[in-house]
Amino acid sequence: MLPRTMADYSVYELLNKKRRGGPLDAAEIEFFIDGFTKSAIPEYQMSALLMAIAINGMTAPEMATLTQSMLRSGEQWHLRDSYDYFADKHSTGGVGDKVSLVLSPWVAACGIKIGMLSGRGLGHTGGTLDKLEAIPGFNARLSRADFEKAVADCGCVISTSTEGIAPADKKIYALRDVTGTVESLPLITASIMSKKLAMGASALILDVKTGSGAFMRNYSDSKALAQSLIAAAAGSGTRVEALITDMDRPLGIAAGNANEIIETIECVKGKGPADVMEVTRAQAVRILAMSGRFDDASAGKALHDALTSGRALEQTRKWIAAQGGNPKIVDDYSLLPQPRTVIEVKAPRSGYITHMDTYQAGMFTVDLGAGRKKADDVIDYAAGVMFDKRSGDEVKAGEVIARIQLGAAARDERELVSRFLSFVEFGDDQPKARPLVHEHLT
Repeated sequence: MLPRTMADYSVYELLNKKRRGGPLDAAEIEFFIDGFTKSAIPEYQMSALLMAIAINGMTAPEMATLTQSMLRSGEQWHLRDSYDYFADKHSTGGVGDKVSLVLSPWVAACGIKIGMLSGRGLGHTGGTLDKLEAIPGFNARLSRADFEKAVADCGCVISTSTEGIAPADKKIYALRDVTGTVESLPLITASIMSKKLAMGASALILDVKTGSGAFMRNYSDSKALAQSLIAAAAGSGTRVEALITDMDRPLGIAAGNANEIIETIECVKGKGPADVMEVTRAQAVRILAMSGRFDDASAGKALHDALTSGRALEQTRKWIAAQGGNPKIVDDYSLLPQPRTVIEVKAPRSGYITHMDTYQAGMFTVDLGAGRKKADDVIDYAAGVMFDKRSGDEVKAGEVIARIQLGAAARDERELVSRFLSFVEFGDDQPKARPLVHEHLT
């Protein structure tokens, strides 16, 4: 039987098939993605398909095919063919989530090569690249050749995705944004995994957040997303595991950009907040174990040794320098953007912080200038929040629970303090502690 060509398909019939809830076969999905990428299928017909998918969902084989079709629309790096073992990591994002920044040099200090194609912040979640660009001179926009040179120079790299990676995703995402289909699980899955799998790493660890500051607040939704992401990698050659981690309160103390770089350096010095260290260590152990060179116990020991010996800190210096940044910031935080004003938020009563709406905390940080509501918003790298007290912590009336850091713009201090306190709840009883790492999925 001869292969089918575009003339053998009817877009109208495929749209009707999906609208009625029927599954599309692999060839039909590939036809649609290829045709849209090449502009042979117009936006209004792709919009109709996206809405049909959002309403009726997709089977696991459909999602895997959609992911692979979007992946094949552009460059495929196949990095696992160039190295004995090459690791990658992805987080669904949150407030104060600097795990990628700590993880990369820490893992590289254990002899594991790791690279990530990451993104900038939009909405309440911070952007990994925005944080890195708070470092003077740091270049987060690397070509593939520069990406691989950084790997050769220091063993780790974080860069923006190149234009050649999954161009179908860029075109489709622009439509999802205006057609109300952003939250579709199959479309989220294909968008994330088409970009991650295009790099062709040996292994990928997924950090899927859950809680009030997560993209998926409900635990069952977070687990469904993690399972969907893993399933979409079937047959790709990349081993994928996921950890569901907590985002019901900010991770660490710092949320912003320059302040998170400082906290990152403190972590690789072995002095970081306990929650950041625990979540990062859990992911680092899995990356080391997936290499086959370590079991969980030896991975834990290697990570401990890399931290206490100073190798992780030295690796951080090498990494910053390899991407054009000033490595002196590791020893002199004054070289980073500094806030002009710091406003203290004090507890209105004694007791416990029983809950903090972390989504609102993230949007508060964005409104200070540390993030974006629109893609072309300009970042104020000095702006941010230091969450000195978080959910579960005991407080005394008048005690400082947060410090609001302002960069260039002057603001009404009373209004900022009032808004901050509006998303923090206090009570007499300590709330039950939530685990930082909820579940490990393979």
